[in-house]
Amino acid sequence: MAGNQGQPQTVGGTAANALIKDTETASFGPDVIAESQIQPVLVDFWAPSCEPCKQLTPILEKVVKSAKGKVKLVKMNIDEHPQIPDRLGVRSIPAVIAFQKAQPIDGFMGALPESQIRGFIERLVGPIEASEDFLPQAEELLAGGDPTGAAEIFAGILKDDPSEFKALGGLIRSFVAAGEIESARRILSSVPAAGERDLAIVAAKAAVELAEQAAQVGDLAALMKAIEADPDNHEARFELAIALNAQGERDAAADQLLEIIRRDRTWNDDGARKQLLQFFDAWNLMDPATLTARRKLSSLLFS
Repeated sequence: MAGNQGQPQTVGGTAANALIKDTETASFGPDVIAESQIQPVLVDFWAPSCEPCKQLTPILEKVVKSAKGKVKLVKMNIDEHPQIPDRLGVRSIPAVIAFQKAQPIDGFMGALPESQIRGFIERLVGPIEASEDFLPQAEELLAGGDPTGAAEIFAGILKDDPSEFKALGGLIRSFVAAGEIESARRILSSVPAAGERDLAIVAAKAAVELAEQAAQVGDLAALMKAIEADPDNHEARFELAIALNAQGERDAAADQLLEIIRRDRTWNDDGARKQLLQFFDAWNLMDPATLTARRKLSSLLFS
C-alpha cells in the first residue's frame, strides 16, 4: 500500500487493467473513443508536477472501482502526450472529461471531494455502491470490543479498494485495540502520501502514538497517589491522562489535562493542550468526549 511521488500506479490484474489504465496519443482512439461506445469513459489529464492531480486520482480510481464496470478510467500524462489535451482545450489540470458514444459530454477541473466525484459519475451511470456501507459495521465491532472482527471487515474493504483510507485507518486502530502496536505502526508507515492528511489516517496515527505513550507511563495507582501528594505534579497528572485514555476513560483523561491547563497553561511548552488535541484526533471530532472537552477547553482559554 505504499505510495509514490508521481501518478498512482494503475491497478494490477487483467480486469483492473481494463477498468483503469494509462493511455497515450496513439492509443487514445481505442482506449477512449471506441471504448466509450460501450460505456462511459473518464479521461484524467494529469502531470507529474501537479500536486492536486496526486490528490484527485486515488479518489477517482476508488469511485470508478466501486461502479463495478459501469464506467472506465483512462489517465493521460499531458507532459508526455500534449496533443489530445490541446485539441480538447485542456488548459488547467487536473481535468477530467467524460466520453460517451465517442463524444465528450461532461467534465470538471480541480481536485474535487469524493462526494462530488461520486455524484458526477452517478449522473453518468446511475447509483453505485459505496464501500462505506460496511464501515459502520466494522466501527460498531471495534467500539464493542471486537477488534479482530472489525479488522476482518476493514481488510475486506481494502481488498476491494486499497485506497479506502477510512478502512485503512480503521484497520490500524483495530490492531492498536488488539495490542498489536508494531503491526499497527507497520501499516501506518505504508500509508501513501495522498492519504496522510485524511482524517481517518490522522486518527489512526494519533491512536498509535497514544498507545506508544501509554506503554511508557507508570502505575495508575502510583500516579494518583503522587497527584494527591502534590496537585501541581503536572508530569504525573499528564501520565495519568495518558493511562486513563488507554483504559477508555476519555472524559477523565481530558479532565486531567484540562486541570494542568487551568493550573499552568505554559507547562511543558503548552504540552497539556497539545496532548488534548491529539486525543481529539484519535477520538473523532464528533465523539461526545471530544465535544465536552472542547467546550471546557474553550471556557478555560477564552473566559
